[in-house]
Amino acid sequence: MIKFFRKIRYNLMEQNKTGKYFKYAIGEIILVVIGILIALQINNWNEQRKEKQQETT
Repeated sequence: MIKFFRKIRYNLMEQNKTGKYFKYAIGEIILVVIGILIALQINNWNEQRKEKQQETT
């Protein structure tokens, strides 16, 4: 998968399509941020679940 994205980046830079490259880079950054936010939300949910379980015991 990483090789696939690397190939896209190299092709865009070789063809001097910097506008498309920047759009691609921004899209990739947004996807990473969304992934991190989802991971944090899952972690918070899991911590709350553990706290509730300790309260009941």
